[in-house]
Amino acid sequence: MSGYGAFSDDFYLNMNLATEMELPQTRESVLHYFEQIRRRYPKMQNFYSREKAEYVLEEEKDAGAYRWVSVESKRVNSGAVNPDTYDSAAEQHRAVLELVPFELSVTPLDCESLSVMLGFDFAYRGNHNEILAEAVGVAPGLERFLTVPYGKLLSNEPALQFALDEDCRTQCRVGFESRTTAYQVRTGDFAEDQISVYLTVRRYESLASGESYVAEFDRLSGLCRDLVDEYLVPSVLRPLQEAISLR
Repeated sequence: MSGYGAFSDDFYLNMNLATEMELPQTRESVLHYFEQIRRRYPKMQNFYSREKAEYVLEEEKDAGAYRWVSVESKRVNSGAVNPDTYDSAAEQHRAVLELVPFELSVTPLDCESLSVMLGFDFAYRGNHNEILAEAVGVAPGLERFLTVPYGKLLSNEPALQFALDEDCRTQCRVGFESRTTAYQVRTGDFAEDQISVYLTVRRYESLASGESYVAEFDRLSGLCRDLVDEYLVPSVLRPLQEAISLR
């Protein structure tokens, strides 16, 4: 994973398990689940409730690299920000998926979707929409709009979603997030903020008999890593990094 750190200012590997039924919300079940996580990762000490029925356990963020896990009413989440290696982050997500069937009563039948996401953040003081158009380009049919007199890009967040199998149960989505506002474009007063690039591989529907969350995570994680290495790095991350460095 440290190799991915060369392409952006921050990067992260997240896992999300969405369930069809609501997860247990009793004090005992939630706390016991997080205690089991903390036993495996003792540096996770910060426990709090973010919103109603959403609980978070995380490490200190000061060092810039940290782990976190959370439970919502119908979703289990796990994330690693700037991890030392891809494998160390993946191992954390496997540990969570090993626990949820026993601690939160999530059976393979209860899976609405399981996803793995690699995200990359680039710090940039300027119009995020313009730099994305320069580095990644726009659809050929829309290129002429970039020449409209006085035209300034206010929104440019392209997204592409495609299937990775014949029945479309496994899908990939590539997306971008610009944080430039119309006020910043109008005044020319840009703050240094993050341009985000996301690649998510997601499997929909319940797991079949004999499948496990851990094995399915490994399959999705492998697909995610291959797509980032073969497509996202050369076609998006490197061009975006180079475009920012030239500004």
